[in-house]
Amino acid sequence: MLTKSSSLMRLVGELKKLPGIGERTALRLAFHLLKAPHNLTALAESLQEVRNRVHACSTCFAVTEDDPCAICAGNRDAGTICVVENSQDLMALERSNAYQGVYHVLEGAISPLGGIGPSDLRIAELLERVGRGGVGEVVVATNFTVEGEATALYLTKVLKPYGVKVTRLAHGIPLGSDIEFVDAATVQWALQGRNEL
Repeated sequence: MLTKSSSLMRLVGELKKLPGIGERTALRLAFHLLKAPHNLTALAESLQEVRNRVHACSTCFAVTEDDPCAICAGNRDAGTICVVENSQDLMALERSNAYQGVYHVLEGAISPLGGIGPSDLRIAELLERVGRGGVGEVVVATNFTVEGEATALYLTKVLKPYGVKVTRLAHGIPLGSDIEFVDAATVQWALQGRNEL
């Protein structure tokens, strides 16, 4: 009987560990993979390849197959470093094609309740990069959460002695939104960060 299949249940258990995947979705994915055995083989091969080839860039700590990554090794403005919490944030910024500097991935955000302090992040490596000179601006692009804001404040404090310009991504009302439907905190940020026309 399938419900007693330990290998199937192990697959379901492993799929459930993925973010946003519950019991029913994991079971549905497992049965989908079983319908076509070549799907299982392709998935197993791609997981093995990722495990063997993908690692953190030794300069910016973004996920990459090459070291240094294409951005660090490329023809980007090394005088501007954009600090992000994770590689997914870096990819989102890259999709915009609006930023031409380099990055630094912290691999998280300060979260005292979660037991994550500054020493648990790649802040020392950022300070080392800035301390070598040649950096004129650090763009703090942490998320607009309590943890992201705490990290931004901490970075501002520790970068001040280096004499670099520290900027923060703009935040406020999204393009195409009606003000009446935007939450009060976002409206407050938008008013505080207003620009002259």
